[in-house]
Amino acid sequence: MIKKILIANRGEIAVRIVRACAEMGIKSVAIYSDADRHSLHVKKADEAYNLGPESVAGYLNAHRIANLAVATGCDAIHPGYGFLSENPQLPRICKRRNLIFIGPSAAVISRMGDKIAARQAMIEANIPVTPGSEGNIASAAEALVIAKKIGYPIMLKATSGGGGRGIRRCENEADLNKNFDRVVSEATKAFGSADVFLEKCIVDPLHIEMQILADHHGHVIHLFERDCSIQRRHQKLIEIAPSPQINDALRDKLGNWAVTAAKAVAYENAGTVEFLIDQDQNCYFMEMNTRLQVEHTVTEQITGLDIVREQILIASGLKLSHQQSDITKRGFAMEFRINAEDPKNDFLPSFGRVTRYFAPGGPGVRTDAAIYSGYEIPPYYDSLCAKLTVWALSWDELLDRAHRALNDIAVYGVKTTIPYHLEIIRSPEFQSGEFNTGFVEAHPELVNYSVRRPARELAAVVAAAVAAHMRL
Repeated sequence: MIKKILIANRGEIAVRIVRACAEMGIKSVAIYSDADRHSLHVKKADEAYNLGPESVAGYLNAHRIANLAVATGCDAIHPGYGFLSENPQLPRICKRRNLIFIGPSAAVISRMGDKIAARQAMIEANIPVTPGSEGNIASAAEALVIAKKIGYPIMLKATSGGGGRGIRRCENEADLNKNFDRVVSEATKAFGSADVFLEKCIVDPLHIEMQILADHHGHVIHLFERDCSIQRRHQKLIEIAPSPQINDALRDKLGNWAVTAAKAVAYENAGTVEFLIDQDQNCYFMEMNTRLQVEHTVTEQITGLDIVREQILIASGLKLSHQQSDITKRGFAMEFRINAEDPKNDFLPSFGRVTRYFAPGGPGVRTDAAIYSGYEIPPYYDSLCAKLTVWALSWDELLDRAHRALNDIAVYGVKTTIPYHLEIIRSPEFQSGEFNTGFVEAHPELVNYSVRRPARELAAVVAAAVAAHMRL
């Protein structure tokens, strides 16, 4: 059994892993940059070590992180998500240094991180993929020929891409000519590879992903689906489990495909198989994420499983503690990504000091956060500062509880997406459970919310004034 884990990450996911370690009696080691010296994960971990002044580069230095893990007596590294989580270099180094990498093998990460190789693996496993190029595209001229054959709109994608980057939608030949070099440039800068490919654009689909767990003994199960259709520029905003938009027959089909996909590539540990579903209920494999997902919390809420705990047990070499028949879902859960952004200003990042932070509570409410009152949000990282997850037995009850929890949470000193989330869940279209990936673009009016000063803020101001008067 793993006894000590170095967490090769920061922020709320590092705090999440620290908590799982604490429950399992495992020592946790945090790493941090100078900009992160006051971060919550540094305070929560059993040990913490400074990577130096480089804000991002330190978290991307696989050799240095592995050296630190060995020097501090760790026997495993958990990559979290982002940074090195889908970089095959880290598991390769871990293997050479006799460290356990809590994730799939380097070979699987490489294969599924290459979108062309992933598509081919799914075709061989008889899982449908969207029509597109058979391989990478060498030029805009080649792309034009393929696009004419499959029809517009099409998507240009970075072969090694992820996280919504290196993707451009093209409505016609002019768009394709304009965007081809841009996607190549974005792919090179973001992923170190100029390779791009082309797919048919599925217009306004549902974005459904299946959570899977796989051990080292050939056992694979799925933990049902998450609906990630509420997104902006391919970045997810709200995730829901299970989806209110698919029936049990489709759910079972996607679950079986996800398990088949994992077995086809000899997958191990936690992963996610993502699908697009068009308006005629045709389903297509999109990609496989070879890591823990940001939105794993909603799956935990409906199944009762601790996915990070399961990751650690699998990495320790144990068999899955559950069979597929053991996995049941109860109720609905919804996760809101609370980003430090200003929705009214084109979602411009809003970094700075959190002057006050109030976490929500009550039945069915969970908060995964890396912020606290007085914390300075640094400008060097992703703008995600908290995740609010709400659970309830029914969809209608979930909407009511989500509304209450979003009014309950309060972050002052920086702009956040909280008011925007409130507008989304008030939308009749969202409340009816009928939405797709085009929802945000179809409802630009939702960012024109009025600023409602919560009663709790007024109460806090009054209380502060009274306290000041009493001191006088």
